[in-house]
Amino acid sequence: MPSTTLPPAPTTVTAGSLREHFANVVLPMWRGPGFNSALQLPYEALGADDHQPPTVQRYRAMACARQLFTFAQAGDLEHARVLFDSLTHTFQDTDHGGWFYSVDALGVPLDTTKDLYTHAFVVFACAEYARRADNHDALKLVHNTTALIQSNFAADGDLFNAALSVDFSTVTLAPLQNPLMHLTEAWLAACETTHDNAFSAALRRLAVAIERHFVHAPSGCIAELPVGMSDNRLEPGHQFEWYWLVKQAGALFDGSGLAEALDRAFAFAQQHGVDPDSGGVCASLDEAGAVKDATQRIWAQTEYLRALSCHDDPAVRARLPRQIERFEQRFLHPRGWFECKTADGQIARADMPSTTPYHLATAYAALPGAADPAMPS
Repeated sequence: MPSTTLPPAPTTVTAGSLREHFANVVLPMWRGPGFNSALQLPYEALGADDHQPPTVQRYRAMACARQLFTFAQAGDLEHARVLFDSLTHTFQDTDHGGWFYSVDALGVPLDTTKDLYTHAFVVFACAEYARRADNHDALKLVHNTTALIQSNFAADGDLFNAALSVDFSTVTLAPLQNPLMHLTEAWLAACETTHDNAFSAALRRLAVAIERHFVHAPSGCIAELPVGMSDNRLEPGHQFEWYWLVKQAGALFDGSGLAEALDRAFAFAQQHGVDPDSGGVCASLDEAGAVKDATQRIWAQTEYLRALSCHDDPAVRARLPRQIERFEQRFLHPRGWFECKTADGQIARADMPSTTPYHLATAYAALPGAADPAMPS
């Protein structure tokens, strides 16, 4: 008798399985063994087998902010409140303003760099928490941190520098794609929470600047470095992430050229960056589309799911149920997830970082059936 291949389960069913794993496995990890109750901070990572943290070297503000977002979105406002208090009490620089990058094992400032990526995640997490909990302190931080970004991180061409010294006097890292993408994400969240037109105007300027300085014309991809710089790379996961963000922005980005570029970038990333057999998304490509780094990181897989879920073409969206199944089989396990795999499916990183639940949460919320009780909307 010839073998038969069953069709993929409906998307809502497969997505429900992901949310159940998140609610019953992932979130309890970070309420329990992943949380240092003495310092009231999430550990950087947990072991895959024993759920024990490695020897503590640091705690990052960005990791705390991501956990704040995750628990606020999940409706656990009690734990979110603890994280919000820890974020503000541990990482704020009361001398110079802004946010420290990290503190040491005792909670003492360690890396005092003023990092745009970190500041963007503070805005993003506080916007979500303010919206869910109606918290006015968080709302105030959304506005104050945004004002600080605009006044201190500003670079030529409506861009923002990636890093500055502790007192903001010295630029230590010029504009880079990734912090700017997360700033876009943060301001979109701030727009939704505040309905303040100032965020809309800032987003439009930033979108035009991104298109001008970072879009790789042959592919439409948004490069990691400004176009024309040597040894540039294109990350498929970031094309999928930008695709989602531009779709969420809607008419806000009209005229920037980003929507048109990202349509091409999605096709380029899918063609060159997604393994046709496993569905795994590779880490990076060169500008011709050849694989530079074949590592498959879980966050890139989640962004592919989000991009598929909102694609304009029904034929592309139809791939989503099968891709969800591939993702679940390849990257999830009963005690958590595999952070990185090689192209042939071997585990490349076994521990589980505290920053990853944010990626899982944002992806699962984008999939059909997001009001499932396992993942409160």
